Amino acid sequence: MKATRSRTRWRWAMAAFVLFLLADDVRAANDPRLDARLDPETAGAVGQVVEKAREKGLPVDPLVARALEGASRQVPGPRIVAAVQNLAAELEMARESLGLGSTAAELVAGAAALAAGVRPDTLARLRAARGTGSVVVPLVVLTDLATRRVPVETASAAVLAATRSRVRDRDLMRLRERIDKDIMAGASPGAATILRTRTLIGPFQGPSGTTQPAPGRTPRSGP
Repeated sequence: MKATRSRTRWRWAMAAFVLFLLADDVRAANDPRLDARLDPETAGAVGQVVEKAREKGLPVDPLVARALEGASRQVPGPRIVAAVQNLAAELEMARESLGLGSTAAELVAGAAALAAGVRPDTLARLRAARGTGSVVVPLVVLTDLATRRVPVETASAAVLAATRSRVRDRDLMRLRERIDKDIMAGASPGAATILRTRTLIGPFQGPSGTTQPAPGRTPRSGP
């Protein structure tokens, strides 16, 4: 049940992320679409959350986008409000971990990672590893691995190691794709992540207790 809730929250976070990137006209706390798409009580409650987030200097577009996504899915009003509140809290925690100078896209990606169970200190370590470079792709890859049943500790260690090795974003995305193919072929998610990371950057040891590949389930080293 916990894993199902985590995947649901992650899907909501990623849907809001996509809407945030594509829908540049989602801007105001009192966006008329909230009144048009939500009942008055829900629209008012969402508006209050959005306004508080605005006062804190957090990006409000993802909050509006999440409420609209909930309306599209015909989610009950109280759940929409709770989802928007959760996202606001995750955005704030992401900013605390990633730093005040983080972009809105980084904060949304960080919030999605937190919703998937990634630790706040992992976000801080990714920021330190990337320096002034964007951490959006590392966070997206990390979140995707976590939702594909790769243990969060293993996924975090792999993405951190690759980032510290200055792996390019496109190669991080390829790493994610290859791990996914291995999992679909029957490999252990944790073992696939460890072996694919070793193939990409060289020596890499997953967290203590990580399951090693079972006979006949070792991921291929090729594409």
